[in-house]
Amino acid sequence: MPRLELPGEDEIRALVGRIVDAVGESAPAAPSLPATAAPADVVEAADTGSAIAVGADHGGFRLKERIAFRLREQGHQVVDCGTNSAESVDYPDFALAVAEKVASGECRWGIAVDGAGIGSAMVANKVPGVRAALCYDVSSARNSREHNHANVLTLGAGLIGEGLAVEIVEAWLATPWGEGRHARRVDMIDDIEKKYSRSSA
Repeated sequence: MPRLELPGEDEIRALVGRIVDAVGESAPAAPSLPATAAPADVVEAADTGSAIAVGADHGGFRLKERIAFRLREQGHQVVDCGTNSAESVDYPDFALAVAEKVASGECRWGIAVDGAGIGSAMVANKVPGVRAALCYDVSSARNSREHNHANVLTLGAGLIGEGLAVEIVEAWLATPWGEGRHARRVDMIDDIEKKYSRSSA
């Protein structure tokens, strides 16, 4: 009798991921608010310090909705900073809203999405206390958390698919801050931020 070959752990994880993604795609979309609403008007209530802020412009709207759905499904508290439709808006408004939630301590992490992810990273990094990282694969996501203590993740919806984006988010959230030899370098980043914050005051 031939020996039955059982699927490996990676194959099982991949199958479960495909099933979850398929369920997510068929789930009803959240009700939309006007895209003209200010970010502060579309924030959901959250437990202080334990939530994840998510925000996007029109180019990142669909991906932001997919990520928020998956995070809630996994039991995370989500603060949605908008936008809430594919109508054209300005990405700095929403990246700033996400960054401010993290800087204030209301949210532990933030995720901002636009077409390329670059602009949102630039905006978020203007906010004191924020270390935003544009990640484009699982390795860069892990590196940004372990080495750079990133607290905001930015993604380019026009450059990566939804499946990869979800993998990046999950890897980013699961990777702990490495501390050790990395701490001195992150302290240097903070010192530079403080230096220029003082000089512009």
